[in-house]
Amino acid sequence: MIKSLSILGSTGSIGTQGISACLDLGIRVAALAAGRDIKKLEAQARQLSPELVSVYDEAAGKALKIALADTNTKVIYGPGSLTEAAVTESADCVLAAVSGSVGLEPSLAAISEKKRIALANKETLVCAGEIVMESARKNGAEIIPVDSEHSAIFQSLGCRLGSPEIEQILLTASGGPFRGMSFEETYKKTPAEALKHPSWSMGAKITIDSATMMNKGLEFIEAMHLFGVSPEQIEVLIHPGSVVHSAVRLCDGSVIAQMASPDMELPIRLALTYPDRKPFPAVTPLDLFSLPDLHFERPDSEATPCLGLAMDSAKKGGTAPCCMSAANEEAVHSFLRGEIPFGGIYETVAEVTEKHSFIKNPTLEELKETDKSAREDTLALIKKNR
Repeated sequence: MIKSLSILGSTGSIGTQGISACLDLGIRVAALAAGRDIKKLEAQARQLSPELVSVYDEAAGKALKIALADTNTKVIYGPGSLTEAAVTESADCVLAAVSGSVGLEPSLAAISEKKRIALANKETLVCAGEIVMESARKNGAEIIPVDSEHSAIFQSLGCRLGSPEIEQILLTASGGPFRGMSFEETYKKTPAEALKHPSWSMGAKITIDSATMMNKGLEFIEAMHLFGVSPEQIEVLIHPGSVVHSAVRLCDGSVIAQMASPDMELPIRLALTYPDRKPFPAVTPLDLFSLPDLHFERPDSEATPCLGLAMDSAKKGGTAPCCMSAANEEAVHSFLRGEIPFGGIYETVAEVTEKHSFIKNPTLEELKETDKSAREDTLALIKKNR
């Protein structure tokens, strides 16, 4: 079990649940980092007395520095401050819970310092999976998945990140709020409708990704890198009950699955206490007698084309996943602002990725440039189509 933690994305859903876990487990919070919600960040800082607080937005950071002037907490701000929070010397683990590709450089910096990464930021591996996993191997840094699906796979493998015995990874998805609807039926769905997830309470971006099934596509790519498997070894299953969080089919035909109530604090706690497990009295124990039939179905590729788009980029590799992820991130934010329809998320990302200048074996700098140009192209396309 770790002793001290840096939380990147402390005001979001995963970050706040990470704080709850730390308070229950007696883990000290050494650093907090967030984007611009300084009201919530100030409350967290006063409750936890961290050494350091990072604010991505400079104006918000300056305001927080004044607000916390009566404390011993150091306040830093600006994009680079996220990395400083990640490498805080006294923290032996980083909960990477920020949304988007901004989580990549802080995670790499923490890996270089041999810290454990409790990874909840999908884009870190989607954008630069090969580079990140190689750095972790080189530095001897642990990466423990926090996503419920990848945590389930990790647990099904006996808390290992890979095994030659893996025949297939079975990646489950709830199907989101629009399961059973056609692409045409969902095309003009509103943000309020798309944010009504049937099983999980999550941040806005990941909830919209769940509605488009892009979230499962990102997890598909993440699983490839985490567990060292090919795209052909991963199958996505729609499981509306959200009880089986994912499973692994082994070479002898056996299937090992992890089941639990849908509570994100469970995988967070495991990532912090690994290799041990600690009691979690607050969670609702899974009552097998009250479960409905465990139902699984295949994804509807025509209704949720974002999933196929992500899987195609995974097979292509190189800069394709990075471009796709960056374009999706900007498209989702545009949808939440009311600038494009729900169906426009797929259409926008598909057009940007189709025109992308592909690089097969990119460097980290080339991936950063891909991310930047994909965002610019996405915003320009949205502006043009408005």
